[in-house]
Amino acid sequence: MTLLAEKSPVLEKTRELCAAIAGDARFVQLQKDVERFLEDDSARLMYQTVHERGEELHQKQHAGIKLAPSEIKEFESARDELLRNDVASAFLDAQGELEALQRTIAKYITTTLEIGRVPTEAELSDEGGCCGGGCGCSH
Repeated sequence: MTLLAEKSPVLEKTRELCAAIAGDARFVQLQKDVERFLEDDSARLMYQTVHERGEELHQKQHAGIKLAPSEIKEFESARDELLRNDVASAFLDAQGELEALQRTIAKYITTTLEIGRVPTEAELSDEGGCCGGGCGCSH
């Protein structure tokens, strides 16, 4: 039996993990926050505008163009308004938490595949001394 066979212990445990995530009350709330945002045209437009303006300013800086104080103030004002919007703020929090969950799970799996066993907390921490690039270093 291969690791990817339909009835393999690895896939069964993967499905169990997925069920645990999907059934978690916090996860359900995060999904609701994302859905509420996606249904709110005003919050989405506000988010899109701030995101695009932030990208524009970043590109200008990257190109060596000095930003005018008015540009910075305008962006910060729009960003502050976005963060005061309950729907957008909840979405941003949910997005961050879901991305952190995804990174953590991926880190566990990637490290397990690299070292051949369940990693310790020290091996998962960024302070472990390893370069993190799958180099095989023993830190």
